Amino acid sequence: QVQLVESGGGLVQPGGSVTLSCAASGSLLRINVMGWYRQAPGKQRELVATITSGGITNYVDFVKGRFTISRDNAKNTMILQMNSLKPEDTAVYYCNARTFMPTSKREYNYWGQGTQVTVSA
Repeated sequence: QVQLVESGGGLVQPGGSVTLSCAASGSLLRINVMGWYRQAPGKQRELVATITSGGITNYVDFVKGRFTISRDNAKNTMILQMNSLKPEDTAVYYCNARTFMPTSKREYNYWGQGTQVTVSA
């Protein structure tokens, strides 16, 4: 079992910055990929960025150059640094972790409860 807790959301002006954190606990050794997703009002949840256990990152085009995903293994924390924020970035941001169990050959996905980011003047 993996537990994920997001923090750091809030209200920010356009052009501002917000740092989101995801604290992970439980069985962490089998986590292959972690990522950030977001869901805006009236829209489906969408991928923002991912990072593998080896530190390889991937970003969707609309956040490249503005957002940075990273991991702090010592603190079991995943971070999303968001700069140059736009009103369209307003959404609930969710932390995700995926694990693979080689014995049972089963994959599991875990989600946090989300943290609200509002970009508005």
